This record gives sequence, structure tokens and C-alpha cells, in this order.
Amino acid sequence: MALRAILPRSLHRVSRKIYVKSGTATAGIRLEPSFMMIGASRCGTTSLFAALAAHPQVFRPTVNKGVNYFDLNYFRGPDWYRGHFPIARLAQQRASGAVSFEASGYYLFHPFALERLARDMPSTKLVAMLRDPVERAYSAFKHETARGFEWESFERALDIEDERLVGEIERIAQDPTYESFAHRHQTYLHRGQYAEQLERARNLFPGNQIHVIESEDFFREPAREYRRLLDFLELDAFEPDHFDKRNARPSSPMPSRVFERLTAHFKPYDDHLAEILGRRPTWESE
Repeated sequence: MALRAILPRSLHRVSRKIYVKSGTATAGIRLEPSFMMIGASRCGTTSLFAALAAHPQVFRPTVNKGVNYFDLNYFRGPDWYRGHFPIARLAQQRASGAVSFEASGYYLFHPFALERLARDMPSTKLVAMLRDPVERAYSAFKHETARGFEWESFERALDIEDERLVGEIERIAQDPTYESFAHRHQTYLHRGQYAEQLERARNLFPGNQIHVIESEDFFREPAREYRRLLDFLELDAFEPDHFDKRNARPSSPMPSRVFERLTAHFKPYDDHLAEILGRRPTWESE
């Protein structure tokens, strides 16, 4: 169980600092993740994370679901990273074949996260969860607006997305401690261009280490998709008591002109994605 689930909110930050400090000192005896959920954001990764964490062989990070090491905290070093995971001996006492994992909705899109991951942990398996990019863009906009990270209208945010991103990747490259607000929180179009991101992943990792799930399939037939994922991860057969839909926001209609604009924008990227997957994306038939 994560520490944050059993501690008062006021103690979360203090307890995390203490735990990470002690974890860093014992990094050598902790599990290293054998697989990673790399995104995409607003595609159901929180729900899938919960289903995977319920598996008796699977151990999540002790504090938060995502450590954000390969995207936002890489400068902190590998011992800091390993300090977030359970002690290997204790995990193995609880479950034969114990493995650990983490999740970041930003790893797939971040310009350098997968490159860092491939360099440091080349045998790690990757799980990518995709969703209709039109719906994902609108969901992300509503999510960022609710958090106070977006203040423009949806159409205006789409209009100025490229302008907001000017020079941001260069700054990320030059300064590992730099966190680009616009690149992380205000990318509604670019994040849905999945083919570009999967192609980068396939250039860095063998194809048999990458598993793609479409959220439309997962939420329609979660048990089936979960079994397929366990086969990919080479884990024992298991099924959670239930599959929750977590971190979802109430839906509201998208203006038809915006829907048409986004559909046209993503069409060539979906065509490219179909070539990578060897089939048309599920959302086209929804």
C-alpha cells in the first residue's frame, strides 16, 4: 500500500522526503522496475495502473504511482530513483517472481525520457495506452483547466500551441532541471500525434518490448485486455475483483467545428499509426 494512502495529507510531503532519503541509502537492495507504463496522459493509465498494482506479483512505487525520474527528475541520479521501490528481499518473500513498475503519462511524449530509459534500463518492457486523440485533447484541456494550468479557451489554446512550445525542447535539452510548463501541460495536439512517439520508442527498444493498449478496448473489455497484458509481462494469471474507471472527468459536448478541426489534424497521424499497429485504430470504428 502506498504511504500516501495511510497518512494525513499534511504529512505526505514530509514522509516522502524521509522515505526517499532512506530509500536512496538502500538503493542497491531495492527492486528495479521490469516494466514501465509510459502514457499517454488522459488515456486511462490511472485505471490500468490500479489493476496492475492489484496483481500479487506486482509492486508499485511506495509513495506515488509515478516517480517522474526519466522526464523531470533525471538529474537526481539512479540511487534516488531506486529508492522509490520496495526492498527486493521483502517483495520476494511476499510473492514468487515479484516485479516492480511505475507509470508516467509524460514518458511517451517527453523528448528525452525514452532515450534515457533505453540507455539505463534497455531490457525494460514498455506499456503504452492510447485513446482517440480528438477526445484525449479535449479531456486534457478540461483537466488542465480544472487544475488552473490552462486559462485560454480550447480553440485559442489550439491556435497558440506551437507558439507556446517555441524553444522549449531546446531548453529541456540544455538544462536537465528545467521543467517546461507549456510542454507538459498545454500540448493538446502534439501529444495525440502518437505515431511519432511510438516510432521513437521502436527506434530505441525492440518491438517485442512494447505493448500498446487502446483505452476504448480496455474499458469495453477490461478482463480480455488485462489478460493480454499479463501474457506480455509474463506474469501469472490473475484478475482483480473489479476494474475501476479512475481520474475521469464529466464529459461535455465539444463544438462541432472544433471536432472537425481536430479530426482533420489527426487523420495523417492516425494513418501512420495504423501502419505501425498493422491495423486501423479502434477509435475509428467507435
